[in-house]
Amino acid sequence: MTGQQAKPLLIKNVKPMAFGESGKDAVTDILVNSDGNIAAIGQALASDEATVIDGKGAWISPGWVDLHVHIWHGGTDISIRPSECGAERGVTTLVDAGSAGEANFHGFREYIIEPSRERIKAFLNLGSIGLVACNRVAELRDIRDIDLDRILECYAENSEHIVGIKVRASHVITGSWGVTPVKLGKKIAKILKVPMMVHVGEPPALYDEVLEILGPGDVVTHCFNGKSGSSIMEDEDLFNLAERCASEGVRLDIGHGGASFSFKVAEAAIARGLLPHSISTDLHGHSMNFPVWDLATTMSKLLSVGMPFDKVVNAVTHAPAEVIKLDMQSRLSVGARADFTIFDLVDSDLEATDSNGDVSVLKQLFEPRYAVIGGEAVAASRYIPCARKLVRHSHGYSYR
Repeated sequence: MTGQQAKPLLIKNVKPMAFGESGKDAVTDILVNSDGNIAAIGQALASDEATVIDGKGAWISPGWVDLHVHIWHGGTDISIRPSECGAERGVTTLVDAGSAGEANFHGFREYIIEPSRERIKAFLNLGSIGLVACNRVAELRDIRDIDLDRILECYAENSEHIVGIKVRASHVITGSWGVTPVKLGKKIAKILKVPMMVHVGEPPALYDEVLEILGPGDVVTHCFNGKSGSSIMEDEDLFNLAERCASEGVRLDIGHGGASFSFKVAEAAIARGLLPHSISTDLHGHSMNFPVWDLATTMSKLLSVGMPFDKVVNAVTHAPAEVIKLDMQSRLSVGARADFTIFDLVDSDLEATDSNGDVSVLKQLFEPRYAVIGGEAVAASRYIPCARKLVRHSHGYSYR
């Protein structure tokens, strides 16, 4: 706080997980200096000066990473504020998935990335305008919407913030242009030596075509969608292709969103051994209150369809960190910058909904308690949705 000397932070009675095998499941204390770095780790630590957070036996993991959000608030008509899906929800790193294109990334950097307490990274939209008027004015109508030279220039000026290229490859965005934007995006990603994230949905482009273009390190988001013509469980050849691509290093990302996650598809895929690489929300103004809510609830949904607890935690820590090249080594060691999520796993009977309207009872819930960013501990909780209202659009209706 301005004008006040920062105090040390003492986190007591927490169980580390996803930091490696050392000390797993053992309750410990962590002392964080006033400069935000870890000063000591052990049992029965004490400090007269420190602010004390009692974890009461809760888990502590590396800070959660949401690989797919839309937080260019004020710059697009769907984005929410980082504070609505960040530290107060237990998430310390947010990755915006293409809200900004080269024409408006400078505003996203100045007004969102730089002021935020969360770490914010971004996939740059292949389309120059990004999601200014999402789906009402599509960003990839034809070749005039892409400026290769300006994309390269934008990346050169913002390489510390931009982690890859984002392409939305479904007919509501590209019309009859098909898979061509994905090919162009892949060429630019190769030039920049960054991964590409591709949104799959209503064909064209076909999910199959997208997977054939992607390579190791690239991301296919909405991997377990239930849309006709784009579900990996309705086409055995597509499932086998997705399985092969995942084994070769293509990252399957959940990207729940308002229209892109199916309980049935996820459960069937996981039962056959095909797990997502990362769990993300695709949170935006049209998905927050229904059906996504937040990252913790999305994690709980994957747990409910058979994904093991430790794999779920890995899918919001180490796995997305690999995609954005965020160093996760020695996160729990003296001298390291504090970046943690403190959470519980609690019994529940919460009814949750997927993007198709199917309902499932979540027997266990991830409940974030604190996000620790440097020397600051932010009280966190799951999002409680507001009452929904039906909104009319030119292309139909949706809940907000």
